[in-house]
Amino acid sequence: MVEGSDSCSFGVIPSENSPLKIHHLVKASENTPGSIRKRESWDATEPAVVYTTPERLPDGTFSQATTVIFRSRGCVWWWNSGCTFCGYFNDVRDDVGLEDLMAQWEDAKKQTNDFEGSEVIKIYTSGTFFEDRENPPEWQEAILRETHERGLRLIVEARAEMCTPEKMAWVAERHPGCVVAVGLEAYDDEVLKFHCNKGFSTKQWHRAVETLRANNLEVKTYLLFKPPFMSEGDALHHCVEWIRQVSPLSDEVSVNPMNIQRNTIVDRLYRHREYRPPWLWSLVEMIRQVHPIEGRLIVHPTAAGRARGAHNCGKCDKDVAAAIERYSVSCEIEEFDGLSCECQKVWATEIQLDGTIPAPLGVGINRRMSIEDSLMSP
Repeated sequence: MVEGSDSCSFGVIPSENSPLKIHHLVKASENTPGSIRKRESWDATEPAVVYTTPERLPDGTFSQATTVIFRSRGCVWWWNSGCTFCGYFNDVRDDVGLEDLMAQWEDAKKQTNDFEGSEVIKIYTSGTFFEDRENPPEWQEAILRETHERGLRLIVEARAEMCTPEKMAWVAERHPGCVVAVGLEAYDDEVLKFHCNKGFSTKQWHRAVETLRANNLEVKTYLLFKPPFMSEGDALHHCVEWIRQVSPLSDEVSVNPMNIQRNTIVDRLYRHREYRPPWLWSLVEMIRQVHPIEGRLIVHPTAAGRARGAHNCGKCDKDVAAAIERYSVSCEIEEFDGLSCECQKVWATEIQLDGTIPAPLGVGINRRMSIEDSLMSP
């Protein structure tokens, strides 16, 4: 470090006058020269991902949804600090403007033949869709008006504190009934602060829900299964309770099982063998315990079956993950009938021990590593 400087080397090493804070750890990886070069290499006129999935409409009928993940400037909270688990900053560019975002929108329509067959459009911007510091208001208005005029059901994402009365009235005027998905992650202020570094409280989420309801906008609530610094058994217990607490206030509850994204704090924990992704069996048990709920429960295990996503032993992963995905569309608990595997006993033992043995990170074994390797230093 340069003498007399109070800056941090990549945000990791504090100076004598600047103590290390959690946002230094969050920001460290994305501030490296290699990370910056990679972000700047993306084509700002092309969306990160465009894909279609089966979708269940509020009236119970089945349709298709198109998801568009835009390359944006990222999240305001990430600019200031950032969540422990979110690696969306890996796909953003600092210089994305109005023309770039409009070009991405047109590219998404081209890829899907103008959203052919889709009645639902999901817009993800690695942040808050209607935050003016992240996305130009002109672009927001163009998306809101076009999807409304075409009769498309629109789902956008937002942080709780961004759902202000003024902005929600503005959104509702341009797309009445728009669905706003709020990333709550945990209905527990201690978990939000110390496990997730989320940057807002459950009180702010409640205020956002009230504002959305006042403007006749639909509420979708995201929860995170197994935040860092939590055992498998604790994650199952807490997430079941969180679903029961937030579902009466939400039209939909979407549970996202942890998947380990590059350059995050969870990524560091995983590489040092201090975090294990959740079991797929835990997701099945979670669904069984809360089914049925008020509204709709959605569980999408991203990277299911892979070492960095929710997984089991490797033999049953495909079948269990497929059943979870089917349930998210059909809402039929019978999707899990007939599922079984030898590893289910190992999972059940881990859940039982997590509730009786005071082990901060749980007692479970690494399901994709030999015993010899798991005992070696990382």
